[in-house]
Amino acid sequence: MSAPFDLPRITSPNGAEETVGQVDATRVPRFAEPATFARLPRLDEVSRADVAILGVPFDAGVSYRPGARFGPSHIRASSKLLRPYHPALDVHPFAAQQVADAGDLGVNPFSIDEALRTVETAITALRQEGSTVLTLGGDHTLALPILRALHRDHGKVAVLHFDAHLDTWDTYFGAHYTHGTPFRRASEEGLIDMERSQHIGIRGPLYSKRDLEDDSVLGFQIVRSDDFQTDGVTSIIDRMRRRLAGGPVYVSIDIDVLDPAHAPGTGTPEAGGLTSRELLQTLRGLTGMNVVGADIVEVAPVYDHAEITGIAAAHVAYELLSVLAANGPV
Repeated sequence: MSAPFDLPRITSPNGAEETVGQVDATRVPRFAEPATFARLPRLDEVSRADVAILGVPFDAGVSYRPGARFGPSHIRASSKLLRPYHPALDVHPFAAQQVADAGDLGVNPFSIDEALRTVETAITALRQEGSTVLTLGGDHTLALPILRALHRDHGKVAVLHFDAHLDTWDTYFGAHYTHGTPFRRASEEGLIDMERSQHIGIRGPLYSKRDLEDDSVLGFQIVRSDDFQTDGVTSIIDRMRRRLAGGPVYVSIDIDVLDPAHAPGTGTPEAGGLTSRELLQTLRGLTGMNVVGADIVEVAPVYDHAEITGIAAAHVAYELLSVLAANGPV
């Protein structure tokens, strides 16, 4: 399908015309084409992308409710109302940088090992083309191959992990690669900076006290969901920035960091989570940090209603894109 007639266009250095920004919502209704994230151009419609948005419809690593394989398309469908100017950060995220939708990656739904290799290869290829990658999942197993790809360019990176759960468990039913194990594997493989990594939003029951002890050894500092009520967002942002300072940061966001009232469409919901406002405001605190990539995972639309979870995830993506625009080239 050709691009809509009024998609913004420029002439590239090689003389070809290419699309650059959103479809003009004053000329084409938001409920019309195209079906890309925020109605942005496809990757094949631009000569290069500062940020590539990659969907990975994979959920073979889930331990409870499946359905995150349908997350990328749901987030895209929920992103149609996103507008070109971010007033809180005073930035135009789609004009300050070229953002393009790289579509969905075809991964093997029956082999986790093969799927992880496919994701790692795809992220590596996009990065070699000069793109920072924002991944739409899919389940949290995907964070491991992404960190493997990042390690080639940056060495150890700080992981800023928003989640209700630690995701540093060892195995589940004997399986080493699940959505509850990616950050243990990443720490064991030497991919993360153990002095600068942090969980935010942790809450709910654990298997035992040893879960916390193991997590600390693996290199993570914990900011609990309750801390937002007792300390406030400003204090959380200060703790986050002090922990992350001094090097590259990868941001991994499980949508279940939000309370089920704000994100019911996910596989392992836990009561007592963040509000969407708290999450978005915390993400704005990443301005000035060296963010080298991000993911948004565990959106399971079959459990969503009125697009509550999809809209939250789309705005999280918009917040991350705005931070990248405000920070400038990595």
